[in-house]
Amino acid sequence: MRHLRLALAGLMGATTLTAVTLSSPVLANAAGTPSLATCKTTISSHEYTKGKLTVATDNPVYTPWFVNNSPSNGKGYESAVVYAIAKVLGIAKSDVTWVTEPFDNSYTPGPKPFDFDINEISYTAARAKAVTFSNSYYDVQQSIVALKNSKIAKDHSPSQLKNYLYGDQIGTTGLAYINNYIKPTKPARVYSTLDQAVLALQTGQIDAIVIDTPTGQYMASSQIVNAKKKLIATQVGQFPSVGEHYGLLFTKNNAMVGCINTALATLKSNGTLASLQKKWLGIYTSVPTIKP
Repeated sequence: MRHLRLALAGLMGATTLTAVTLSSPVLANAAGTPSLATCKTTISSHEYTKGKLTVATDNPVYTPWFVNNSPSNGKGYESAVVYAIAKVLGIAKSDVTWVTEPFDNSYTPGPKPFDFDINEISYTAARAKAVTFSNSYYDVQQSIVALKNSKIAKDHSPSQLKNYLYGDQIGTTGLAYINNYIKPTKPARVYSTLDQAVLALQTGQIDAIVIDTPTGQYMASSQIVNAKKKLIATQVGQFPSVGEHYGLLFTKNNAMVGCINTALATLKSNGTLASLQKKWLGIYTSVPTIKP
């Protein structure tokens, strides 16, 4: 994930997570997955601050993952997931504490001043050498965002996709997807920040950006505008899944991850995760699937 800070276009967008390579998940911690009953009685012994579940995310945070830049309000998919996890573990909403952790700091080695970070952080094997990830709380697909009047908006067969000039933020899964799956004939342009890539799209320096589907749809439907505040972008389509997913991020070998995986498994089996995805992400994922 990387946060959108799109001041030039008036864009205050959602987020996408960063990764150098797309990898399969590690599905369980070394100690195995404890029962929910066990977790309810032992979770406090693993908390960074006893009696509190300390959760990190960036500042600012964006729709559809959070709402009104307020992680503690329970609105937006990621905020709702945190409180759903707390509920099944028997942790009161008032005992969930939020702290700020810049995205780029989250997957660096060393102790973390929180229990876990939720910030659209994609699992990668490289990151998992420095930190520990939970199982997936959202499986991610990449998508193309382009200007409405661009050629790629209409002509995007697999062979046609190879002929366009792409741009993306350095180190992101979008950039990895461009290089590993689309394999364009022209090297993608790499930018230090996402807002630089979006400016390049707006000014015709590149043809398209590849970004996660919910963020891409939010950008196209609500954010990328011209000087007259008219929406000028479209989400061309989303690509098939390649196994990318968002995981909660912990200090390496944190003992809490087993119970969080148990909570996530419970939320999957009882339909809570699916319901929250439909509520907060459904309008962003109803886009056609195209092949790279």
